[in-house]
Amino acid sequence: MEEFVGMLNNIIWSNALIILCLGTGLYFSMRTRFLQVRHFKEMFRLLFDGESTDSGVSSFQALSMSLAGRVGTGNIAGVATAIAFGGPGAMFWMWMVAFLGASTAFVEATLAQIYKEKHLGEFRGGPAFYIERGLGVKWFGVLFAIVSVISAGILLPGVQANSIAEGLQNAFQINTLYTGIGVALLFAAIVFGGVKRIAKFTEYIVPFMAITYIIIALIIIIIDINRLPELISLVFKSAFNMEAGFGAVFGLAIQWGVKRGIYSNEAGQGTAPHIAAAANVSHPTKQGLVQSFSVYIDTLLVCSATGFMLLITGKYNVINPAAGADGAQQFLYEGAKNIASGPGYTQSAMDTIFPGLGGYFVAVALFFFAFTTIVAYYYIAETNISYITRKIESPLFYHILKIIMIMVVIYGSVNQAQLAWAIGDIGVGLMAWFNIIAILLLQKPALAALKDYEKQKKEGKDPTFNPEDIGVMNAHIWTTLLKHKDDK
Repeated sequence: MEEFVGMLNNIIWSNALIILCLGTGLYFSMRTRFLQVRHFKEMFRLLFDGESTDSGVSSFQALSMSLAGRVGTGNIAGVATAIAFGGPGAMFWMWMVAFLGASTAFVEATLAQIYKEKHLGEFRGGPAFYIERGLGVKWFGVLFAIVSVISAGILLPGVQANSIAEGLQNAFQINTLYTGIGVALLFAAIVFGGVKRIAKFTEYIVPFMAITYIIIALIIIIIDINRLPELISLVFKSAFNMEAGFGAVFGLAIQWGVKRGIYSNEAGQGTAPHIAAAANVSHPTKQGLVQSFSVYIDTLLVCSATGFMLLITGKYNVINPAAGADGAQQFLYEGAKNIASGPGYTQSAMDTIFPGLGGYFVAVALFFFAFTTIVAYYYIAETNISYITRKIESPLFYHILKIIMIMVVIYGSVNQAQLAWAIGDIGVGLMAWFNIIAILLLQKPALAALKDYEKQKKEGKDPTFNPEDIGVMNAHIWTTLLKHKDDK
C-alpha cells in the first residue's frame, strides 16, 4: 500500500506541478498588476462586507469558513514536515507560494462567485460549476467533482484526524481510537446542522484559535528576538543553496515548500472556491479579494509563526536524503532527538519556553485547527455532491457523505502518520492539477470582473455586478438577483 501511494505521489507531485503552481501564480500576479499588493487595503475593508441571508453567508463567515480549510494541520505539522525534509529554506518557498498564490486565489474565488448556482435554497459553486458553465465542458466538471468528493471526503480528512490523535496522544496519552470516536461524534453534531451551523461555528472558533496561536508564538520569538535576523538569513540562504549545511536538501526545499505551501494555503487547489461561492456579496471581485487576504493570514502569519518558533528554539530535525550504509536515517541537523517530524516538533518547541504546558497548548490548538478543516472538507465534498445531484432535490446523498466521513475520521486517527500524509498529498495534487488548468483556460471573466470593479470604485460607487456588462454568459444567478433587486 505504501509503495503504491508513494508511486502515485511521485507522478502527481512531479516537477511539472511545482512549476505549474509557481508559474500560474506569477502569471496571474502580472495579469492583475499584483493586486495582492495594490488592493491590500481594500481586502481588509471587505472582510466585513455583505450580510448573511437565507441563501448565502456574509463575507466574514465565508472568510472564516475558508480559513477553517486553509488553517489546519498544515500550519503546525505541515510546516514541521517541510523543514524536516527541505530544511529551513522550505519556509521561503512557502512564502513565495503564498504571495504569488494570492492572485491565483483571487481568480478561482471570483470565478466561483460569477458562476455560482442555488440548490436546495443555498448558494453553491466551485470549480465543477465554473468548468461546466464557463468552459462549457460538462464532462470535465463532473470529473473534477468526483475527484473532489474523493479527495475532500475520503483522502484529506484522515490527515487532519491523524494529527489531532497524535497531538493528544503526545500531550495527554489519550488512545488514538478514543480520539477518533470523539472527533467523529463532534463532527457529526456540527455537519448535521447544515451550512449555517458550519458558518456560525467557524465564525467564532477560527479567528480565536488563529490569534491565540500567533500570540503564543510571538512570545516565544520575542524572548530570543536577537536571533531573528540570523534565522531570516538562514531561511533565505537555505532557499538558494547558499548554506553549506543544508546543501543536500536544496532541491527538496523547493519541492516541500511548494507542496506544503499549497496544502496549507490551498491557493490553486480548488477547495476554497466552494466556500467563496457561498458568500452573499454584490460583486464577485469582493469575495475574490477577501480570499486573497485569507492566503496571507494562513501562510505569512500562522505558518511563519510555527516556522520561526521551531527555528528560534532549535527544536527541529533536517533529514539527510542519503541513508546510512545500514539504511538508517541520517540528519543534517538534529535538534529534536527521537521526535518524529510533525506536531511533536512544535510541542517540543513550546515546552522549551512553557515547560509542561507547551505540549498541551499545541495539542489543543491542533485539535481546533484540524477539526475546523475537517468540517470545511465536508462542505467542499457536499458542494460537489450538490453539483452532481443538483437535478435531484434530495439531501439523501449528503447523509451518506456524512456517514462515510465519520468512518474516515476514525480510521485516520489510528492510521500511520506517514501513510496518512501521503494519501492526503494525492488528494491535494489531483485537485490542483485539474483546477489550475481550468482557471488558466477560464481567466478572462475573472480579469474582466476585476476591471469592472476597479472602474466602479473609481466612479465612487459601491460596485454591483451585471454579467452582461463584461460579456459573461451563463452567469444565470446574477441575472436572477438583478431582476429580483429591480422588482423591489
